[in-house]
Amino acid sequence: MSEVDLGQHRQELLIGGMTCAACVGRVERKLAGLAGVRATVNLATEKATVTYPATMTAADLIAAVEAAGYTATLPGPRVPDRQETAGTLRRRLLVSLTLAIPVVALSMVPPLRFTGWQWLALALATPVVLWGGWPLHRTAWANARHAAATMDTLVSLGVTAAFGWSVCALLAGTGEGTYLEVAAGVTTAVLAGRFFEARAKRRAGAALRALLELGAKDVAVLRDGAEHRMPVAELRAGDRFVVRPGEKIATDGVVEEGRSAVDLSMLTGEPVPAEVRPGDEVAGAAVNSGGRLLVRATRVGADTHLARIAALVEQAQAGKAEVQRLADRVSAVFVPVVITLAVMTLGFWLGLGTGAGPAFTAAVAVLIVACPCALGLATPTALLVGSGRGAQLGILIKGPQVLESTRRIDTIALDKTGTITAGRMSLVAVHADEGVDEREALRLAGAVEHASGHPIAQAVAAGATERLGALPPVSDFQARDGIGVTGVVEERSVEVGRWPDPLPGTLREAQRTAEESGHTVVTVAWGGRPRAVLVVADTVKPTSAQAVRELRRLGLHPVLLTGDAEAPARFVAAQVGIDEVFHRVLPEGKARVIAGLRDRGRVVAMAGDGVNDAAALATADLGLAMGTGTDAAMHAADLTLVRGDLLAAADAIRLSRRTLATIKGNLFWAFAYNVAALPLAAAGVLDPMIAGLAMAFSSCFVVFNSLRLRRFS
Repeated sequence: MSEVDLGQHRQELLIGGMTCAACVGRVERKLAGLAGVRATVNLATEKATVTYPATMTAADLIAAVEAAGYTATLPGPRVPDRQETAGTLRRRLLVSLTLAIPVVALSMVPPLRFTGWQWLALALATPVVLWGGWPLHRTAWANARHAAATMDTLVSLGVTAAFGWSVCALLAGTGEGTYLEVAAGVTTAVLAGRFFEARAKRRAGAALRALLELGAKDVAVLRDGAEHRMPVAELRAGDRFVVRPGEKIATDGVVEEGRSAVDLSMLTGEPVPAEVRPGDEVAGAAVNSGGRLLVRATRVGADTHLARIAALVEQAQAGKAEVQRLADRVSAVFVPVVITLAVMTLGFWLGLGTGAGPAFTAAVAVLIVACPCALGLATPTALLVGSGRGAQLGILIKGPQVLESTRRIDTIALDKTGTITAGRMSLVAVHADEGVDEREALRLAGAVEHASGHPIAQAVAAGATERLGALPPVSDFQARDGIGVTGVVEERSVEVGRWPDPLPGTLREAQRTAEESGHTVVTVAWGGRPRAVLVVADTVKPTSAQAVRELRRLGLHPVLLTGDAEAPARFVAAQVGIDEVFHRVLPEGKARVIAGLRDRGRVVAMAGDGVNDAAALATADLGLAMGTGTDAAMHAADLTLVRGDLLAAADAIRLSRRTLATIKGNLFWAFAYNVAALPLAAAGVLDPMIAGLAMAFSSCFVVFNSLRLRRFS
C-alpha cells in the first residue's frame, strides 16, 4: 500500500523474538533511527507497520531490526507457522514440568529427602534450566550483545544466578543453600505463562482470522453459456458467475438475474437476511439463502468489501493508544532500573549482615517479579479482541486514537438523508376523493409510474406492487417534463404528477398536511379530474428513534444537520426525538457548523454517509460513516458502521469505550502488580518461585481480561 503523494511507502514486517514492552520499544527506536522512517510495533500481533521514504528499501528495514537483535521477514502467502511454535513451547513446558515437580518436592518437603538428593535435584533441574529455558537465555544473550536488556534478561539473570549458586554450593561440598527449585520452578512458570499467553493471543486474533477466511474458495463462472468452476483468485471484474442456494457469493457484484435472500450477518452483524433482486449490489462472502442468482463481478481481490474491512481492522490493531505510549516509555527504562534495584537489594542485605543466602534470594526475586511483559500486552491484546469483535458486529474502528475520542464526546451531529432516513423515496400514504377506491387509484397510478425511471415514480410503482401485487399493463405512455406522466390503463387515460388547478376539499387538505411535513404530493387523475393524492417521502429508518434514545443514554446531545428546508427537517427531527436542528446547510456549511459547535466547547461526533459529509466527518472530533454510503465518507471517518444502521453508532461508541476501559484496566493491573511486588521482593518476603508464578499470572490475566471483549453484544 503506497502513499505516492508523500513519496512514502508503507510496509508490514513480521517481527520475531519479542517478549515484552521493552522489546517493542527497542525495535521501534531502531527503525525510527533511520532517516524519514516512522514505525509502530505491536507485541500481540508480532508485526511492525513502517512508513519509509522511496529512497529506502524493505531490506534496509529488515537489517535495522536484525541489528537490534530480532528477526524480521516480509509477510508472504504463508504466515509463519504459529502452531509449530506453540507445539515446541508445549513440549518444553511438559518436559520441564515433569522434571521440575520432583525438584520442588525434594527441596520443599524434608521427609522426601535422602542421602545425595541434591545431586538428583541437580540432574533433573539441569535440562529444565538449559533446554527448557534456552529461548530465554538465547534472547537475553542476543540483547546483551546489542547492549540492551529486556524481560528475558531479567528472567535469564535470575535463573542463571540461582542455578550457578546451587552448582557452586554443591561442588564446594556444603549442600546447603541451594536454589535448584527456584531455577527449575521459575523456568517452568515462565514457560507456562508463555504457553497460555500464546493460546490466549491466538484466541484474541480469532475474529480477524474468521473474517479473512469468510470468502468463497471457488466460483462457477458463466462463459459461452456454460459454467466453469475455477478458484476465486482467477475471477476478474466483469465476469458473470452463478451462486446457488447455500453457496457463498464469490466477490462483490451486481445481481443480473434471480431473486433471493442474502445473509450478511458475518459482514454487518445484521441477523435478518436482505432481499436482493436484479440491479441490487451484493457483497462477497455473503451467503445466498434462497434462489439461484446470476451476478456480475464489480470488485475483486483487495478491492472487495470484505478485503477492505479486513484491512481496516488490521490497521486498527497495528496502532497504539496514547495510554500505551506512556507504558512503552516506562518500559524503556524499567529493565535497567530493575537490574540496578536487584544489585542494590543484594548489597543492602549483605551490608546488614543477614548472610549471602537471604540476600541472594531477595535479589533474584526482584529480578524475576519485575518482568514488564504485562505492560507490553495490555493495549494490543485489548485492541486485537475489541476491533475483531467490532468487525463481527459491523463496526470498523480505524485506530486506537479513536478510543480516546469516544470517551470525551458530548455531542453527536447526525446527517438526515441516508443516516436518519433511508435515503430513498417511499410511498407513505394514499388519500382518495369521495367515492373513489384508494386501491383502484393506487393500482392505476402504479401501472403508469412503473414505465417511468424517475425516483418518485419508482417509489409509487414499488409501493403499489408491494401492496397490490402485479400491476396491469400501460399503453401510450408519455412523460411531460416538470408535470408528470400519462398513459392508458384498462381503457382509461390516467395522469400522474402535478395538478395545475386547486384540488377539491379533502384532497387539498391532504396535500396541505403532507407539504407542511416536507413530503412530496403526487396527484392521480382520470376522466378529466383529480381522484387521489399519493404522498411520497424519504422515510425515517425503523431503528433511528431508538438509536437517538441510545445515544442520549450514553450522555450525548443529538443535533440534526441537513440541506433540506426547515419544515421537513423539523418533521424528521420530531419523529426521532431531536430538538436542535440546522437546516438548509450546504456541504461546506456542515463542516462550519461542526467547527462552531466545537468553538462553543463541545466535543463533537458526526455521523453521515455521503460525499457532502466527508469534510464534516474530518472536522469532527469523531467521525462515524454509514457503510452504505460513499467511499469518501468512509475514508474521512474514524468509525465505519458497515450495515448503515444508526443503532450501530451507539454500539460502536459503547464498544470503543469498553475497549478503552479494558486497556486502562490492563495497564493498571500491570503497573499495580509491579509497584506492589517489587518492595515485597526487595524486602525478602517474596520467594523467587512465587515471584515467577505471579509474573506469569500477570501476563495471562491481562490477555484473558482482554478476551472478555469477545462477549460484547
